[in-house]
Amino acid sequence: MTVKTELYHDNFQNFKRYNIPRAQLVIADIPYNLGAAAYASNPMWYVDGDNKNGESKKAKSAFFNGDGDFNLEEYFHFCGKLLKKEPKEKGKAPCMIVFCSFEQMQMLIEIARRHGYAHYIPLIFVKNYSAQVLKANMKVVGATEYALCFYREKLPKFINHGKMIFNWFEWKRDSTKEYPKIHPTQKPISVLKRLIEIFTEEGDVVIDPCAGSGSTLRAAHELGRHSYGFEVSRQFYTAAIDTMLNFDGEQTRMDI
Repeated sequence: MTVKTELYHDNFQNFKRYNIPRAQLVIADIPYNLGAAAYASNPMWYVDGDNKNGESKKAKSAFFNGDGDFNLEEYFHFCGKLLKKEPKEKGKAPCMIVFCSFEQMQMLIEIARRHGYAHYIPLIFVKNYSAQVLKANMKVVGATEYALCFYREKLPKFINHGKMIFNWFEWKRDSTKEYPKIHPTQKPISVLKRLIEIFTEEGDVVIDPCAGSGSTLRAAHELGRHSYGFEVSRQFYTAAIDTMLNFDGEQTRMDI
């Protein structure tokens, strides 16, 4: 089976011009709207990660242009169009996974409900490390990530092969020799693969409206799923095309 993997340098709101199929799974790490506090607990706030060296260029800066004005209402509205319609049969319904901070969860639940996503499953990811080294004196630092799996009425397609699946997952860093580090909030391929394996089957369509490094597309490609992504930043788009999505020296199609 030939797997389609395409990344577009465009906003997901322009999805119609590309005539892409509707998705079984829409998955994205939405902008956190952290603004100038993006690196507040990250060692990159300082030169070489050491406060003795003074603040770096990243101090008091956002992760990327556009962070701070992401419209969540528009996001859920358009994701409703990217997802497949609810089928009549059971066990085939699509779903949407949104990575978020713990503090964002209730807000996202309320917005999602307004756009027809009446149900959700909270997901927790456990790390064996923390980026919050600047908060180490707090004794308890953040070592978890969060996401919400939203669905309309019917339970989404769920592939568990007869095994129990917990609502928490292990979060391990990618090997940079295998997967390049492109984006500051890039999610590990192993985590993305696990979610894609649970909620889709081989040949299904996965869409990432905020593709960033292209890691979701890479994970889907390696699992035999068709995948499509949108990225508004040319910097991240180009890096993803040149490295993350450069399969065996053959780049994915560059649609601009």
